[in-house]
Amino acid sequence: MNLLRKRKGLHASEKALPGKTLMETIHAVRTSDCLDLLRELPSGSVQLIICDPPYNINVAHWDNVNDYIEWARLWLIESERVLSPTGSIVIFGGLQYQSEAGSGDLLEILSYMRRNSRMLLVNLIIWYYKNGMSAHRFFANRHEEIAWFAKTKSYYFGLDDVRVPFDDETKRLYMKDKRLRPDSIDKGKNPTNVWEMARLNGNSLERVGHETQKPIEVVRRLVRGLSYPGSVVLDFFGGSGVTTRVAIEEGRHSIGGDVSEEYPIFLKKQLGNMKGQNTDIFSPPTPFRLIERDEFNLHPVFALVDKEAGEPTEASCVS
Repeated sequence: MNLLRKRKGLHASEKALPGKTLMETIHAVRTSDCLDLLRELPSGSVQLIICDPPYNINVAHWDNVNDYIEWARLWLIESERVLSPTGSIVIFGGLQYQSEAGSGDLLEILSYMRRNSRMLLVNLIIWYYKNGMSAHRFFANRHEEIAWFAKTKSYYFGLDDVRVPFDDETKRLYMKDKRLRPDSIDKGKNPTNVWEMARLNGNSLERVGHETQKPIEVVRRLVRGLSYPGSVVLDFFGGSGVTTRVAIEEGRHSIGGDVSEEYPIFLKKQLGNMKGQNTDIFSPPTPFRLIERDEFNLHPVFALVDKEAGEPTEASCVS
C-alpha cells in the first residue's frame, strides 16, 4: 500500500468510491425476519453488514436458538450474496459460558465459515472493556469478539478514517525519528485489532432500553473503517437501532431490520438522543430521510447493484 501511495495509485477497493457530493442519505427500517429482509435485496448491493446476532446465552427470551449453526447458515449464505466485491460483514459474538455443549456461538460460526464459505477472515477483533459483571465460578469476562469477513481480496478498508491520534509527547518524539514520515505521524496510529472501549453502564445516556445494546463508538469505528460515504450499511439484527444512527451521522445509507416490535421504538429514542448529543456544529450529519415499507423499492440499495454479481443464487432461496 505504501508503494501504491507513492505512485499516487488507487487500491481496487477505492475505485468504487463515489465522486459526487452526497446530498441526502436514505434509511429503511423494517420489522422483519432477517431472511425475509435479505431475500429482498439485490446481489452485490451492500458494502457493510453489521451483524449482532443472539449469543445464545439466554440473556433474553430471543437469545436461545436450538440448532444455532443451521439457523445461522441461512443468513450467512444470504449475507455473502448481497455483499459487493469490496464489502464486508462483521459478526459480534462472545466465547462465553454456555449451559451445554453444542448450544452454538461465534466459535461455531467461525468453524462453519472456514469450511463452507469463500469469504476471507481479515481480523478477529477483541473488544476489551474494564467494566462488567463479577463472577464467582469462573474468571470474570472482560472482552467480546468481532469477526471481520471480507467477500473478496478487494475489500475496502479506510485506515485513515479510524486512526487514533498520538498524544503530544509521543508525536514530538516520533517527529525526531527521520525514518518516519511526518504526514503518517500527523494521521495517527492504526488502532490494532484490540479495542479498549467501555461497555454501556445501566445509567449510560446512550441507553434506549435494549438488553444487549452496543456502544456507538464501537459501531462507528466499524462503519468508518469498512464503508464509505454513500455506500449501504445493513443490520438485520437491528436491536437498539444504533447502526442506523451511526449510518446517519457518518453519511451512509442504511437498512435496518429486527423481528421485535420494539425495534422502531428503540430507533426513535436513538434519533432523539442523536439530536440532543450532537455538539459538532462544524460537521453536522448529511440530511437524511427515513422511508416506509411501501417506499422500500426507492432505497439506493436497488441502484447500487454490482453488474457482475448476477441474480440470486439457488442457495440463497433455501427456506
